[in-house]
Amino acid sequence: MKRLKFAALSLFLLLLTACGGGERAPGLSGREPVGSMDLRYATQFSVDYYEGGYTEISIGEDRFLLVPEGAPVPEDAEIPVLIQPLTDLYLASSSVMDLFLRLDALDAVTMTSTSAESWTIPEIAEAVRTDEILYVGKYSAPDYEVVLDMNCHLAVENTMIYHSPETKEKLEALNIPVLVERSSYEPEPMGRVEWIKLYGLLTGRLEQAEDFFDQSVRQITEAEAEENTGKTAAFFYFTANGSVNVRKPGDYIVRMIELAGGNYALKDLESDNSGTTSSMNMEPEAFYAGAKDADVLIYNSTVDGGAASLADLIKRAPMLADFKAVQEGNVYCTEQNLFQQVSGTADMISDLRAVFSEDSERSLTYLYRLE
Repeated sequence: MKRLKFAALSLFLLLLTACGGGERAPGLSGREPVGSMDLRYATQFSVDYYEGGYTEISIGEDRFLLVPEGAPVPEDAEIPVLIQPLTDLYLASSSVMDLFLRLDALDAVTMTSTSAESWTIPEIAEAVRTDEILYVGKYSAPDYEVVLDMNCHLAVENTMIYHSPETKEKLEALNIPVLVERSSYEPEPMGRVEWIKLYGLLTGRLEQAEDFFDQSVRQITEAEAEENTGKTAAFFYFTANGSVNVRKPGDYIVRMIELAGGNYALKDLESDNSGTTSSMNMEPEAFYAGAKDADVLIYNSTVDGGAASLADLIKRAPMLADFKAVQEGNVYCTEQNLFQQVSGTADMISDLRAVFSEDSERSLTYLYRLE
């Protein structure tokens, strides 16, 4: 029976896709906005307010009309319409889930594309484990039948979906709006955090979102170094094929290092900046030349689980024994939840500030020293 239902669903998708969506006219043709959302760092989205509580959201070339609960949908709205309250959301972008958690808005989320085993945030891992939030499969191949049966109001994807455009097309063919968040394109770390305002707007928790963001800005202001410490740092991990993955100059991690008063040891690294990735692989010899004299080494634990000790790290790459940071004991490893917790950006900058200023009294949140 399930195969028959899925076959019927596939035929429905094929017919809808063949029909096409037509041209999209302006969301509120001829109307002038009465205001816009105040954004301090974010550059990858904007929000315009209209009379009657209507809101137009712009993300790149995509636009959405947010209609307040109980209000009529304007006849001239020919962009995707989101009607509040938004429920049964499908969050395929794992970093977005953390911001919903900070807003106490997980009750609006019923689906994810990240399995319970892959979550490093305990509250979310437990919600997925108990099916409070359903794992519906990989982002590029979700169970469309389940997503449809759950009456999904909105799917939030990150830019990885552009590698699987047919998935986005199928969701939209099912009349499920797809919002592709572009926080990874933000040049400033706090620009990523400021996306919480968009999710606060969508869930009716804008005031809470603004309060959290303002608090993070105050914290980062306290952590931001008045003067550069002169300390250099490299952020890296070893790949399965033996190369070294490092951050590209200009990446948001590099910007965090700078905000905390440090300098990126590989700032002169030549890379192909035409890609969308924030990191690149380099040969061990090149990494040795660029990072041997760095004051601080930070090992990224995300891919391989990190290192238990300094000896463990040197065992993986004996060349590290020659590095200044290793000899002086200034090697750190990231906690695995770093990249799933955008809301912790200010804490990470505070950690880096403590490392560069040699503040041994401050407890670290996302870093630990390798002994």
